[in-house]
Amino acid sequence: MYKEKLDAYIDAHKEDMLEDLKTLVRINSQKGESQQGKPFGEGPAKVLDTAEEMLKKYGFSTQNYDHYVVTADFSDQEKKLDILAHLDVVPVTKNWKETQPFEPVIKDGKIYGRGTADDKGPAIAALYAMRAIKECGVPLKNSMRLILGSDEECGSADLEYYYAREKEAPMTFTPDADFPVINLEKGRLQKDFTVKLDAGSTGAAVVKVQGGTKVNVVPDTAVAVVRGLTKDEVECAAEKIKNHITYLLKETSEGIEITAKGLAAHASTPEAGHNAICGLVNLLADLPLDTGVGYWKAIAEMFPDDDFYGEALKVNMEDEISGKLTMNLGILNYDGNEIKGVFDSRIPVCGSDDNVTAVLDQTFTGKGFVIEEGKMIAPHYVPADSELVQKLLASYEVYSGVKGEAQSTGGGTYVHDLERGVAFGCMVPEVDNHMHGDDEFMVIDMLLMSAKIFADAIVRICG
Repeated sequence: MYKEKLDAYIDAHKEDMLEDLKTLVRINSQKGESQQGKPFGEGPAKVLDTAEEMLKKYGFSTQNYDHYVVTADFSDQEKKLDILAHLDVVPVTKNWKETQPFEPVIKDGKIYGRGTADDKGPAIAALYAMRAIKECGVPLKNSMRLILGSDEECGSADLEYYYAREKEAPMTFTPDADFPVINLEKGRLQKDFTVKLDAGSTGAAVVKVQGGTKVNVVPDTAVAVVRGLTKDEVECAAEKIKNHITYLLKETSEGIEITAKGLAAHASTPEAGHNAICGLVNLLADLPLDTGVGYWKAIAEMFPDDDFYGEALKVNMEDEISGKLTMNLGILNYDGNEIKGVFDSRIPVCGSDDNVTAVLDQTFTGKGFVIEEGKMIAPHYVPADSELVQKLLASYEVYSGVKGEAQSTGGGTYVHDLERGVAFGCMVPEVDNHMHGDDEFMVIDMLLMSAKIFADAIVRICG
């Protein structure tokens, strides 16, 4: 009987949901410079404050953990479930067409704006699931807590702070990935590599490179300046390269500026994008340079265009439960004195420090680079037959009408470091929400269905 009440409530509050989501999307919550009382900058602190006002307005008991996270408790009963969402967002570009990133627009059954899919929309769906249960008077035997963080995209220091003060719930899910349920997350390895390279003052040379801002994003733009060559020489080399990258050339006082344009994607699915850094280095390696050509060729050899799975680095591997290893060169900078790059690899269960980390370390050092020390973050796994996974799948099946099965991902969701956490919604694989890309959106019907699924799951677990 409770199902019909909750569904009707959520449908009746559709416009409220959308207005609350718009309020959060309008806040630019990209990570900024740390300030006193605002550990991740002005935007993340502001979005937490705004969310806390919403939570209080709807009658929930809240706590602000020094602008790292904000929580809302359903009741003062013993807690059995945490729902973990985040309100920070990835950087934006100037290539949006449907709207501006922080000016939400509803169009063709979708709501556009940065964070609508990752993760402000899912956070609102979870909030309205709680609100529906509370206002419809559905009794629960145990309480649950909504945890809203502000640093998921840049390392999850928010959760490190929170869990140093609070215990992990018996069960946790995060609406930070796909339905039905993701119970296995690949391991992660992110490392810097550097090499000293003096461009000098004469001869043909690369004098500057800037590509990427976040290692967990496939970069869609990378820029280099080359000295000592004509525009025609660079253009001739670019025309010989066959890939998915567009090269834009401009003469400047420093030399020829090369802008490589690709396609952004999440680092866990690099095959969905085209890496502008790889395309740029591919071109630099083919130029008739007098200085440093060996290092540019070495990077191009290790990270060739459209090598998404680490084949050139000899770490490509795959297993049945977690899929293929992925590799993304997310950042590359050069200031005329030092090349510095950062890569991101997502590693299946069959991967280890012996067959991945050690191989990469040896390859980079063999080519003259200094690579950062460190080991991989181990994969995360919650058994598919656990109570949490089975109850979440049951709720999903009620609303989707299809059999749900536990899935694996290369993405590091918000629960990667929690012993008893899984990812649950809000996306479906057949819809490309442009997460981490331009014109990000959430399908409104999916937002509503997600809220209903979450409400059903809360009642199954806590009721």
